[in-house]
Amino acid sequence: MPRNLKRIYVSKDKILEPKIIAPKHKRSKSKNKLKVIPLGGMNEIGKNMTLFQYGNDIIIVDCGMAFPSDELLGVDLVIPDMSFLESNREHIRGMVLTHGHEDHIGAIPYALKKLDIPIYGTRLTLGILGKKLGEHDLPYEPQLNTVNAGETVSLGCFNVEFVHTTHSIADAVALAIDTPVGKIIHTGDFKVDYTPIDSEPIDLSRFAELGNEGVLMLMSDSTNADRPGFTESERLVGQTFRNMFSQAKGRIIVASFSSNVHRMQQVIDSAEALGRKICVCGRSMENVLGVATELGYITIKPETLVDLSMINNVADDKLVILTTGSQGEPMSALTRMSLGQHRKVTLKPEDTVIISANPIPGNERMVINVINSLVSSGCTVKYNAEEDIHVSGHARQEELKLILALTKPKYFMPVHGEVKHLVAHGKLAELMGVPKENIVYPKNGQILELRDDLCQINGNVQCGNVFVDGSGVGDVGKSVIEDRKRLSEDGLITVAITIDGATGQMIAGPEIITRGFIYEKEAGNIVDYLRDVVLDACEDVDYQRRDTNLYRSAIRDAVSNVIFEICKRRPMIVPIVIEL
Repeated sequence: MPRNLKRIYVSKDKILEPKIIAPKHKRSKSKNKLKVIPLGGMNEIGKNMTLFQYGNDIIIVDCGMAFPSDELLGVDLVIPDMSFLESNREHIRGMVLTHGHEDHIGAIPYALKKLDIPIYGTRLTLGILGKKLGEHDLPYEPQLNTVNAGETVSLGCFNVEFVHTTHSIADAVALAIDTPVGKIIHTGDFKVDYTPIDSEPIDLSRFAELGNEGVLMLMSDSTNADRPGFTESERLVGQTFRNMFSQAKGRIIVASFSSNVHRMQQVIDSAEALGRKICVCGRSMENVLGVATELGYITIKPETLVDLSMINNVADDKLVILTTGSQGEPMSALTRMSLGQHRKVTLKPEDTVIISANPIPGNERMVINVINSLVSSGCTVKYNAEEDIHVSGHARQEELKLILALTKPKYFMPVHGEVKHLVAHGKLAELMGVPKENIVYPKNGQILELRDDLCQINGNVQCGNVFVDGSGVGDVGKSVIEDRKRLSEDGLITVAITIDGATGQMIAGPEIITRGFIYEKEAGNIVDYLRDVVLDACEDVDYQRRDTNLYRSAIRDAVSNVIFEICKRRPMIVPIVIEL
């Protein structure tokens, strides 16, 4: 338990529950400013991470990853640049988490390899995180501290209260951060669902109480800020599942986000109601199901689950396969099924495939490709364009206005969204009475300075994207991505020569090999011509300087110029000079 906290027990329906009480701050009368520094999540979807700094105290809210765009060839994940945190590690008092989605916790394993800091979150959030951390070789045991909604932790000069919200994952919370200059509310990802699957609606009464106490700044989820109305309840999807399951004649394959525990529960409920067995396909789905079941967030009869290796022993009209791949990920289970490459699941014309998710921006093409492959296999495919099989976990305009009305913030900072989402949310705040000059849009890395009489952007810290490629973190930079792009677009030409180390005379070569450049049967004449070009270029090299780089530079320039003149292409030229 953090220092300066005491634990008391309060009775609720005769059940004793722990509650953490933290001391109230006296508002600072000095001119010191609170610094709010987003390192990710502004003007983008994903990579959510925000720092709060006052004096020598820093806390971190979330630490997420993003999916790579199509231009980031070969990159697996994108995480925030944490150089600023590494240089200020002695001032970090802790990290607090809003919920367990990858765009909020996915970068934590990489952060903990360099920062030994305590982490605070709700049970399911830390359960999912703990499973993830177990897959990484950390240099020490991570400090994971469970906090229940309604409790407060003290981290340096900050008191952070966890406020229950509803989202597309259980145990999501907003954060009410009590600082020396005033109270900041960070909603996390949320929607106002009055009939959630776990029957625990968002704690609107606490938001109202916080508003009456006084909120200096509200930071609110902007993902659906450009969409009017209210987001539908998650229970709508359950009704759709029940109807689809009752009509399906063969196997049912449902693809969803592995972290969407409520969606998983509704698949289970519909399957059990109709006497179908459940098979889980995909490692991340299996991990989350295991954690959520162990912690009591999912209930499933033991006899309902069947192993993937045993599905051929279950009649097709009695089986539901719950799988990963709703975003069309190339190596996901659903993608491999659609291409006929899955080792244990072969699609049949009688199968019904339900894709219960919307594509994340940037993944649309991959999802469409998977849908086309599934349709080509002959099975029935249901996706959100046709059916109510997915609802968003993010609030729309009327819900966002409700939070603004309850909290009555002096300043407003829209978060979690692209530019169009943030600006749309800012306009909503204006409609709700927040002065336009009190609405701020800091970019990633910019420093927002805040106190009661001040809210301005002043300076910036080092910020950007770090690419994760296999086991490498940060070893793939802009130049590598540009090289990969050139290779993918214009191909490769290697030129190898061998020279006499004493005289500089060429004694072998040039050997020229092309890859991805031109059709092999048409390359002969060009390659013969390039040999003459290389010989001429090497004759002009002054070898008295004993520098083989002179040969490499001469070859690269000569070949590049000739190829562009002939083909109007810029393939990568790789000269290889062997000195004997």
